[in-house]
Amino acid sequence: MTRYIALLRGINVGGKKKVPMAQLRELMEGLGYTDVATLLQSGNAVFSSKEKSPAKVIRQLETAIAKEFGFEVAIILRTRDELAAAIQANPLPGAEDAPSQFLVMFLSDAPDAKRLQEIDPAAYLPDEFRVVGREIYARFPNTIRDSKLATVLGGTRLGVTPTGRNWSTVLKLLELADS
Repeated sequence: MTRYIALLRGINVGGKKKVPMAQLRELMEGLGYTDVATLLQSGNAVFSSKEKSPAKVIRQLETAIAKEFGFEVAIILRTRDELAAAIQANPLPGAEDAPSQFLVMFLSDAPDAKRLQEIDPAAYLPDEFRVVGREIYARFPNTIRDSKLATVLGGTRLGVTPTGRNWSTVLKLLELADS
C-alpha cells in the first residue's frame, strides 16, 4: 500500500468549485482508497492505495471528481515519502518562525529552466523563492495576499500546474500521513 497526499487545486475558493470534504472522503473510499482523511477545506486528502502509479491515481481522482461535482479539478499528488523529502529539501531557513509567510508550491512536473530564468527575483523583493525539483519554496514577509510573486508562481507562466500550501499545512499533512 502506498500512502498518498492529494492536493486539489482551486477548490472552495470564493464560493467557487465547492467540494465538501465529507463528500470527497466518501468519493475516495468509493474508489477503493483506504484510511482517507482530509485537512482543512482547501482540498488536502491523505489516503492509502494499492495502485503504484501516481498518474493512474491522478486520472482516477480527476475523472471521479468531474463526474461527481460537475467541474474539473487539477490534482497534484505526492507520496508520503515525497512529501517528507520536500520538507527536508526546504532551501529557505526560518519557515518554522513564520509559517504563514512561507509557501510551498507543489508542481505537476519540474518547471522549464528557460521559463524560470525569465523571472527576475530582484523584481519581487522582499519576496523570495527557490526551486527544488517539483517544488517551489517561497517566503512572503509582507503577506502573500498582495504579492506579485505569488501570482507569477501560482499561474501558468512556468508551464506546469501549481498548487500552494503554507508551511503549517505542509507539516500537518505529513503528520496526517504518518498517523
